[in-house]
Amino acid sequence: MVTCRQRGFTYLTVLFIVAILMGGLALVGEVWETSAKREKEADLLFVGNQYRTAIQRYVLAGKAQYPRTLEDLLKDPRQPSIQRYLRKLYPDPITGKSEWGFVKGPDGGIGGVYSLSEDKPLKVAGFKLRDASLEDAQKYSDWKFVFSPAATATPAASATATPAASATATPAAPATATPAAPATATPDAPATATPTPSTN
Repeated sequence: MVTCRQRGFTYLTVLFIVAILMGGLALVGEVWETSAKREKEADLLFVGNQYRTAIQRYVLAGKAQYPRTLEDLLKDPRQPSIQRYLRKLYPDPITGKSEWGFVKGPDGGIGGVYSLSEDKPLKVAGFKLRDASLEDAQKYSDWKFVFSPAATATPAASATATPAASATATPAAPATATPAAPATATPDAPATATPTPSTN
């Protein structure tokens, strides 16, 4: 016969097992959520750079003009034939929406894009050189993918200049004094008296 004490012990055991299972499920859910968020961040980095590259190609294709809409990247209105700089328009991987924030270019066109999400990113360091400006961002909307002509310019010559050769002074040749030629006194010519003819 099962006593009340045994029933109480069984009930506590079941509660303990359920608590463990719930904790494990919560941990699995957290890990899954973190993994999914990191995947979305990787997608945002890829898509953002696709837009940045497309804007760069658009600008360099003619008169340094920036696109007025993202659709211009699919078909350049300045060209008589179809000219594409982007395969398709990508949605924001973080929000899942097609809306993007825009960074204005020098002529008022679209110079870059960024996510409209205000969430805090997991990735704050370890970016590639092209994305170094994204480090320590506090929200995804701070991840701005902008084409800047100055950033793509060839580095200044001074950055790769060969160090100037150190001045190596050639030691002066030792002064070698040429000994003066010995003074050779020429003997005086003997005085020769010319005899005076006698007049006697």
